[in-house]
Amino acid sequence: MSAGTDLVQRYLDHVRYEKRLAQRTVALYQQDLQKLSENATRAGIELTRVQNAHIRRWVAQMHGGGRSGRGIALILSGWRGFYAWLGREGLVPSNPVQDVRAPKSPKPLPKALGVDDAVKLAEHHDADADPWTEARDAAMVELLYGCGLRVGELVGLDVAGSSYVDLQAGEAHVLGKGSKRRMVPVGSKALAALRRWLDVRGQSAAPPATGQPALFLGRRGGRITAQTVWQRVKLRSLKSGLATPVHPHMLRHSFASHVLQSSSDLRAVQELLGHANITTTQVYTRLDFQHLAKAYDAAHPRARRKG
Repeated sequence: MSAGTDLVQRYLDHVRYEKRLAQRTVALYQQDLQKLSENATRAGIELTRVQNAHIRRWVAQMHGGGRSGRGIALILSGWRGFYAWLGREGLVPSNPVQDVRAPKSPKPLPKALGVDDAVKLAEHHDADADPWTEARDAAMVELLYGCGLRVGELVGLDVAGSSYVDLQAGEAHVLGKGSKRRMVPVGSKALAALRRWLDVRGQSAAPPATGQPALFLGRRGGRITAQTVWQRVKLRSLKSGLATPVHPHMLRHSFASHVLQSSSDLRAVQELLGHANITTTQVYTRLDFQHLAKAYDAAHPRARRKG
């Protein structure tokens, strides 16, 4: 057994028995340290002689080989812990991984439904559900997609008060992130769905307690939870025949993407979503470009055809 292999084994014993890390975590550390040992062997140096420049070179090689920034960050975390332990054992003067950071990975685009799929979900009628549940779920989906609400904003709506839907004016008054209030237009379809829900709201198996202000109720008569909304939207999307399970935030992304596609007004979308900074909203311009690129590929006679 080489000196480097012995050090790695001692460290793995340390995290397994003294730190009591899970076996899966220890196995991942072992994989990462095997990679470190292989790099050091190719460079012709001992593990205790590895310098900051070596680590940076190996990070560049991993990145050039296609490994994601997140994957590299996890490997560096394992290496950093190993050298921190070597330092405490007095075997290295400093940690060569300490100031090395993984390359930033591009942020994934938010997932949004196509217009046809969003409309299909909004117009779906669940014949298997009881009328009370169907009316509630339909109204929730209409508000999530029609107004771009966050799920927390949806469950925070009351029948009346500071966070509510003004049926006469066609406006939703919501409390967003950072306790910031905003007003969002509510379309005719959502208003009609809300009226159908309000007609049956008090007819649940456990009627709402006197003075219960929540607009959307759970089965026990209390305010519906965000978790329940996620479950109901997912189930509704599957029953409507969509290929991908839908979650509430996907409907918010769909709202933003579709408004931007139609209006090209980024500032308006920012206001509707309640974003404090327009850079947060600009991600939807990338979604919009993807939509345009697909339309170009499908329609332009000089576009590159796949296959």
